[in-house]
Amino acid sequence: MAIVYSLPSDLRVKLRQPLGTLIQGSFSQTMNRLRTMVEEEKPPCLVSVGDTVSKNLERSRMPPLLSIIDNKSMRRTTGPFPSTTEKTVHVRNPRGTITDEAITAVRDSLSGNSRVRIVVEGEEDLLTLIAIQYAPENSFVVYGQPYEGIVVTKATQLKKAEVAEILESMKKAKKS
Repeated sequence: MAIVYSLPSDLRVKLRQPLGTLIQGSFSQTMNRLRTMVEEEKPPCLVSVGDTVSKNLERSRMPPLLSIIDNKSMRRTTGPFPSTTEKTVHVRNPRGTITDEAITAVRDSLSGNSRVRIVVEGEEDLLTLIAIQYAPENSFVVYGQPYEGIVVTKATQLKKAEVAEILESMKKAKKS
């Protein structure tokens, strides 16, 4: 397991800001708004990052093509939950980093047509960046915004370029 990217402290603050549209509200409010967005925009696929949002998508009958979880919510162990995934992949990804095996798992999962769950030993949050990079254009990458709701990021070319810049900063931080 090689670490490809490391999160520098100055980037932590920036990444606390939503990378897409913040939908605030309760479980039902956020899922109803997301359902409307999906019906209107018809994204080629839905990707979820985080246990709570992944579970909520499953419960709302909007199963993601790829869900990335770590069996924790707010750093508390939650354990597995039922899903419609056809394949489960386990990867290691220490906190504040992105590893080569996590990148490969996300990329490979998004290049296929089966529903995949990636279970991360470590932390899954930064894999949102990798999901945006490798998701088909105009896909939705959905993740939780603690105590606020969910964030829906549309994987446009502009968003992918923004993420590429963030990843480049993380790569430089790893070298120093």
